[in-house]
Amino acid sequence: MSDSALSHTGLLGSLFGLLQVASLLSLLLLLFKALQFYLQRQWLLKAFQQFPSPPSHWFFGHKVKNDQELQELLSRVEKFPSACPLWLWGSKARFVIYDPDYMKVILGRSDPKAHGIYKFVAPWIGYGLLLLNGQTWFQHRRMLTPAFHYDILKPYVGIMVDSIRVMLDQWEKLSIQDNSLEIFEHISLMTLDTIMKCAFGQQECVQVDRKSKSYIQAIRDLNNLVFARLRNVFHQNDVIYSLTSNGRTYHHACQLAHEHTDKVINQRKAQLQDEGELEKVKMKRRLDFLDILLFPKMEDGSSLSDKDLRAEVDTFMFEGHDTTASGISWILYILATHPEHQQKCREEVQSLLGDGASVTWEILDKMAYTTMCIKEALRLYTPVPLVSRELSKPVTFPDGRSLPKGVIVTLSFYSLHHNPKVWPNPEVFDPSRFAPDSSRHSHSFLPFSGGSRNCIGKQFAMNEMKVAVALTLLRFELLPDPTRVPILIPRLVLKSKNGIHLRLRKLS
Repeated sequence: MSDSALSHTGLLGSLFGLLQVASLLSLLLLLFKALQFYLQRQWLLKAFQQFPSPPSHWFFGHKVKNDQELQELLSRVEKFPSACPLWLWGSKARFVIYDPDYMKVILGRSDPKAHGIYKFVAPWIGYGLLLLNGQTWFQHRRMLTPAFHYDILKPYVGIMVDSIRVMLDQWEKLSIQDNSLEIFEHISLMTLDTIMKCAFGQQECVQVDRKSKSYIQAIRDLNNLVFARLRNVFHQNDVIYSLTSNGRTYHHACQLAHEHTDKVINQRKAQLQDEGELEKVKMKRRLDFLDILLFPKMEDGSSLSDKDLRAEVDTFMFEGHDTTASGISWILYILATHPEHQQKCREEVQSLLGDGASVTWEILDKMAYTTMCIKEALRLYTPVPLVSRELSKPVTFPDGRSLPKGVIVTLSFYSLHHNPKVWPNPEVFDPSRFAPDSSRHSHSFLPFSGGSRNCIGKQFAMNEMKVAVALTLLRFELLPDPTRVPILIPRLVLKSKNGIHLRLRKLS
């Protein structure tokens, strides 16, 4: 046999040997993954043994139709007291709670955010106050709390009034009797305009800026993409996801969002190069949100890195406008579908502002019935439907049932607010639930979460909701569009699949 033939045979033998080794390694890896899958699933089955749930497939978990997640949760609330497991697929499951006593236990602890869930949000908003844990979170929270002191919030009311009036002026031009208007995008632009002026020192109105509309669209896309990825077993790996069309869209949307926030940061940095502006900031008793970030001193004397700075701006840019936009949109929708309550709110606002008085901090506190209606709307249409924690140590609930360390616990505020054992006739809009003399469990109403990690901007959000409702009711009668009933979908923020459409009738 020739040397070339021997060489060719040896090469084939080497390749065959490599293929055998590769096949063996692949088989071992597959067996290892199968064993890992089995052990994790068995551990979860044991962890959940005290908590019954509907039957689930061993691999596909609990099958839930697209956009039926909220309805599925509410069906569980009636059948399974306090809490139940939700199997996503295979060895992935969450423990969903919707009982005030359970909420109180979890929110009273310091468990970290569930990394396996929130890691999909991190490329977008970074590790700011929403995603941070432990001592770093505590430092950032303490640093930013002064930005929401009432001395800071008081003058923001006037800014809110101006932004809302711009939106209402646009509605006046767009609204034709009996034609409906999709309000969510308009309200999103208005709340973005407000947060840009209040927290980030912007002067120009962004409600007519095309780039702002691109940012709003990017946030909408990111909301949908994050939720879709959580439900897709094949999109969990970052490399695989980046190769998909959804992954590419997500990356592009993140770029648009970051361009928006980078512009805000760079503009303010440029303004602070002016000695006069810098002196004005230094003379302030209390700094606005962005100036706090640009002039921070942590406990160890260090300042925020550029990465941490942008994470906080991205977080508050999103949370400061999208959650509030959801709240305002649903409040206006529920008032449109309950005209008797709408009229009572209008009469209250007219009694306070009918003589031409301007909306002030003090007047907001006098809007008692309107505030009751706002809170009842937030109960029915909770802007942030759920949050998740990963247990850092075992927990025992008041009824004696327990869970081990490592379980992902999802706090379903939406389910809590629709729990008939907590709220009788939960689907009925009844503002009297929030009358001053009413009593309820301390953790039965959590539109802004609770405990130490409650929403830092809840007072800002409530003020903006009150101003928006008051000025809208003074100018328009709100009517629903019966041909376009909203279809609720849970995202990071509660949305409607088909938008929120209202008919606006200008008041004389």
